[in-house]
Amino acid sequence: MASYRAPMSETAAVAANRANWDERVASHLIAYGVEDFIADPTRTTSIVRDDLALMAPHLPGGSPAGLDLVHLQCHIGLDTLSWARLGARVTGIDFSSASTAAARDVAARAGLAATFLDSDVDSALDACGDRFDVVYTGVGALCWLPDLTRWARVVAGLLRPGGLFAVRDAHPVLSAVDDDRSDGALVLTHPYFPTGGPQHYDDGTTYADADVRLQHADTYEWQHSLAEIVQALLDAGLTLTSLAEHRTIPWRALPQMVETAGGYVLPVGGDRLPLTFSLTATKPLGRGADRLRDTRP
Repeated sequence: MASYRAPMSETAAVAANRANWDERVASHLIAYGVEDFIADPTRTTSIVRDDLALMAPHLPGGSPAGLDLVHLQCHIGLDTLSWARLGARVTGIDFSSASTAAARDVAARAGLAATFLDSDVDSALDACGDRFDVVYTGVGALCWLPDLTRWARVVAGLLRPGGLFAVRDAHPVLSAVDDDRSDGALVLTHPYFPTGGPQHYDDGTTYADADVRLQHADTYEWQHSLAEIVQALLDAGLTLTSLAEHRTIPWRALPQMVETAGGYVLPVGGDRLPLTFSLTATKPLGRGADRLRDTRP
């Protein structure tokens, strides 16, 4: 169950989330099919395959091959390493040291070159001295960020002039829907707009394996409206190049959802509710800077 009991501080909330994500790693290595990923050198995650389709029009030759890509909030790194298999030079950043340790192990066992850094998003510029052609944020990430103004400034700071930022995530209106109902009705019971504080959860499970009971059960998530997300990036100096809303989502976000080849959908009335959104943005060119170049061999 969700509540709006605020923690003593933002720092305490982030620390609780870090402990929770550290504890998720062992079960996620199984649930995400890590051994199958390692065994098949052609395997990439469905998340990255779907995101590549959205990003391709904005990439040289429609491919990340030969580009420097950083993945914020990378968790155990399977999406990061999928970009590596598509030819990108990759860096993954995550605040969970257990996650990045697992990612390094997966990379070594899969024979993939990758760098994984321990850092929260706010400190990513200090943790990583490089700049990148692509900054990527995968699904299920933005709700863990307390402040999108700081996030957007980090995104802009990590990008080279002409570089591309891309994100696909749960649509903010979906987060306002009551996810405890089993009658199929779509009822808004949670705030859509930011409240200034996080929503508290203590269900102690992981979305990847409902049978796992976590000792560090408390988590805190921040609601961000679509306007807040877009405006933060604009205020950081980026130029929006695409914005789309989608009828599918990679996980069962509501009890009535059914799985299809393209992801989870509402069984009826799919036009009633956007489930995910995606956007791309670019960093404007400075004087004398080159555009994002096709650096593939």
